[in-house]
Amino acid sequence: MKPSLLRSLWALYRKDLAVWWGNRATIAASILPVVGFILIQSIGVAAVGRNPVALVTLDQGPAGQQMRQILYGSDVFRLTDATPDQAQALLHDLKVAAVITIPADFTQRVQAHDPAPVSVTVNNLNLDFTNDIRRAVPDAITQYYAAQGAASPIKVTLRETDLRARDVQFFEYTVLPMLVLLVMLNGLVTSAMATAREWESRTIKEVLLAPLPPELIILGKVLASFTVTFSLGLVVLGLGAALDWTRPVAGEWLPTVLIIALVSLAGTGLGVAVGAALQRIQAAIPIGLFLAIYAFFLAGGIGVLAFEPGWLQAIAVYDPLSYGVHALQMAVFYASNDQFALDVTVLSLTSLATLVLGGLAVRRQIAG
Repeated sequence: MKPSLLRSLWALYRKDLAVWWGNRATIAASILPVVGFILIQSIGVAAVGRNPVALVTLDQGPAGQQMRQILYGSDVFRLTDATPDQAQALLHDLKVAAVITIPADFTQRVQAHDPAPVSVTVNNLNLDFTNDIRRAVPDAITQYYAAQGAASPIKVTLRETDLRARDVQFFEYTVLPMLVLLVMLNGLVTSAMATAREWESRTIKEVLLAPLPPELIILGKVLASFTVTFSLGLVVLGLGAALDWTRPVAGEWLPTVLIIALVSLAGTGLGVAVGAALQRIQAAIPIGLFLAIYAFFLAGGIGVLAFEPGWLQAIAVYDPLSYGVHALQMAVFYASNDQFALDVTVLSLTSLATLVLGGLAVRRQIAG
């Protein structure tokens, strides 16, 4: 490229960056929705995490106290020691999801090899935390018998084989889809608003009067929006790494950054097309939000895609964001390259297609 064209490209690039930085509405429109989703998700995770349970220990004997320690050590409840009356009050006021009671004769029954029931009263408001309690209490009792060793009247052996080397907290698992949403949303909204603003404010006429090829104008806008979007994605990734939410192992930083770059390009190209087609900022913002958020949800962004309904999985096959989410999760959480080539291929083709679409939309409007 000739030096004069490079200078022109640099001028277009700087102009769009300056306009973006000076327009707080653009920044808010591309960031606040994702912040809201993260807040909602964090509240939801707290609601479906370890359930609050009142523990009533009426037996002060060795077996009763051991059962109490097993329940605390199981790390599946948020336990509160309570008397029977306190426990009922907590249950009535919805402060706990259940009451577990270790009866006064628990040690006596265990030593006599008689049935020694632990009673559970569940406030079955919904099946989600009801089933959590129903599964967790027997699991804790299983741990109790396993701790008895050879003295246990019930021989319990539990063998667990993990498919992956790392256990990922549910909230951490949801951060990466939110990062993909942020990148796609920012790319779409930023480039759509920047492009639409040129037509709405009529500044596009000044650009067109310059002796510049249309491709250079398109390239300048794409580069500016890509820089903003990609930089924002890296900042969020770095923040997540600092909080130990999204920290790739040493060898997976490059694949992670590559995926963020490809999603940024896809969002930027599509945003340029939307902005050129609509030519109005008020129309570009909701359309950009609509496209990004629906692509996110149809990619199974709020859950584990493999466990979602079959119709959603069928749609997600054609949703590029599902490949971005999968690639990031494999790289960041599991240090795996599983289907990485497929993910990169789909995202690369999507980025190319959206850039071509954006370029054609701008050229059509310029020619018109």
